[in-house]
Amino acid sequence: TGMAVPAALQKSVVSPAGRHTASLIFLHGSGDTGQGARAWIKQILNQDMAFQHIKVIYPTAPARPYTPMKGALSTVWFDRYKISNDCPEHLESIDSMCQGLSDLIKDEMKNGIAKKRILIGGFSMGGGMAMHLAYRFHQDVAGVFALSSFLNRGSAVYQALKRNEGVLPELFQCHGTADELVLYSWGKETNEMLKSLGVPASLHTFPNLHHELSRTEIEELKTWIVKKLPVEAAKMN
Repeated sequence: TGMAVPAALQKSVVSPAGRHTASLIFLHGSGDTGQGARAWIKQILNQDMAFQHIKVIYPTAPARPYTPMKGALSTVWFDRYKISNDCPEHLESIDSMCQGLSDLIKDEMKNGIAKKRILIGGFSMGGGMAMHLAYRFHQDVAGVFALSSFLNRGSAVYQALKRNEGVLPELFQCHGTADELVLYSWGKETNEMLKSLGVPASLHTFPNLHHELSRTEIEELKTWIVKKLPVEAAKMN
């Protein structure tokens, strides 16, 4: 009927220790799950990435046929013609996923969290998805982070930013120089392109880091998260 409501995304949530005043959405890499990304970070830190006031949400991408795996089902945020920065984007799948993730943002807002108190980011494909979501549809979020991620040349994100006049959310980007899956040069090119289009972006380079997360990187990310989403002073009634 075309009126089918997409099922809400499965998610793993780390609740704040204290009063919930901000939210963080962490998007996993291709083929992973929210549970998997959370467990991976927990293993690296020896504890959950948890905060006093920030709820951390790890959604899981619905399984879909994935072209780089010869059409086998995989939990990916969108399809790709190939894993390269030199081909067109599969915009149809990217855009439909932006709707599903926008619902997740709306849910947080219904819980009383202002959009400027929501951060979006992720690892690898999750970081690419986060950049599409924030810079094309939600330019009023607190910030964006992309770990070992890239955007294709001629990305719809670049097209959207060319038409943009307003203040854009800050991008915190990290990339390992030894990444053999998502080349460091792709991440660097993405960073330079976004900067040239007015995004306040930083690129944190990790020598000898492959396509993975490191403890130093997550600690730096946590520091940045708290800088973007500081504890709010209790409101006086």
